Amino acid sequence: MIALFRTIDLALSLYMWIIIASAVFSWLYAFNVVNPRNNFVATIGNFLYRATEPAMRPIRRYLPDMGGIDISPIVVLLIIFFLRQLIWTTIVPALV
Repeated sequence: MIALFRTIDLALSLYMWIIIASAVFSWLYAFNVVNPRNNFVATIGNFLYRATEPAMRPIRRYLPDMGGIDISPIVVLLIIFFLRQLIWTTIVPALV
């Protein structure tokens, strides 16, 4: 049972890094640091968008418009942090 929770924790940790990479990529794209017409850059951007948008879209609906500042990655990271802490401080000790 612990192996299942470790795998879930690993998946959540990897998703946190994907969200961070997506946020950094969006900044690089917005400030024209990366060339969006480059096929490799477009492929990475498309992957990051498709991987993170399903988690961020529902949160963006409830957040107020902040004038171009998107704080939905921060909210998703906080939710993931809460879930990881819930697993290791509440669920796993109750099972062991």
